[in-house]
Amino acid sequence: MCLVARHLEANGIPTMCLGSALDIFESGRPPRATFVDYPLGHSAGKPFDPADQLDVLRSALRGFEAMTVPGQVQRLSNRWDAEGGWEDDAGRPRGGDTRQPRDETPQFQHAADREAALASGALRD
Repeated sequence: MCLVARHLEANGIPTMCLGSALDIFESGRPPRATFVDYPLGHSAGKPFDPADQLDVLRSALRGFEAMTVPGQVQRLSNRWDAEGGWEDDAGRPRGGDTRQPRDETPQFQHAADREAALASGALRD
């Protein structure tokens, strides 16, 4: 992400990296970054909390105006204040496990794609 952001910036496209891995920002040196001390995978805000998500996003976007020196990382004051630590809370989706079962069946966007896979031998009926 940091490398892509630096490439885009070098070509005139402003970028903002938003994430929860401060060490990666510090070593990857993106042109602009917003760090939020939330669990990985939750950089855009707390699950089921639209107000927090909007706050994180707005704060990150304000960084375009506030950060004037390349390589700056703004640190948001947002905290994952769940009892027992964010590690426990982040692993518990509301209402139980909301993931769908894995489907190992090959999926194709068009019937012609499936036919091409069959014809090439990459897929067997």
